[in-house]
Amino acid sequence: MTFEYVVKNWQGEQVGEKSFDLRVAKEETASHIVHRALVRQMTNARQGTASTKTRAEVRGGGRKPWRQKGTGRARAGSIRSPLWRGGGVIFGPKPRDYDLKMNRKERRLALRTAFASRIDDLIVVEEFGNEFQRPKTKELVQAIARWGSQPESNTLLILSERTENVYLSARNIEKLKLIAADQLNIYDLLHADKIVITAPALEKIQEVYSA
Repeated sequence: MTFEYVVKNWQGEQVGEKSFDLRVAKEETASHIVHRALVRQMTNARQGTASTKTRAEVRGGGRKPWRQKGTGRARAGSIRSPLWRGGGVIFGPKPRDYDLKMNRKERRLALRTAFASRIDDLIVVEEFGNEFQRPKTKELVQAIARWGSQPESNTLLILSERTENVYLSARNIEKLKLIAADQLNIYDLLHADKIVITAPALEKIQEVYSA
């Protein structure tokens, strides 16, 4: 599928129009494959380290607390029964692996489809790394506003490669996330209100995720 876009310069002025091609999923399966990829990413982010102790693992409880009969109390064999305070846990969580599998072609198809679905929120700008001789957060905030993304919007900034001064300028901006073009992920693409991408980064996306 071919998409048209305009390119803006550092001052926010339109300096050209271009197009790019991406193979995306069919309309009837697009939402399904993007959803699968999103669930996979969020599930695989889980550590799976939650752990509780069963009555066999909790300390103490080896002695019967009182005799079986004659006390008037309910019979009990251990003070570490799950019914007791400080006892073991029934069916509690144990360390586990949450990883979901999805083959490489499907993952890339989902990424391309998600990216293409955000074309109306895409802002393409010229490479601007040379504008930052030193870190300057205020200048980056002003530039993003000139390009058309408001400060209260969640903005995803995609560069062809991470440059130190741009990274240092961006890291303190609350609703801005910066990633490299070869580190695209479904969650960030869908979570952003606006996506600002440099023209070289767009070319790199076509190159890296085309197959």
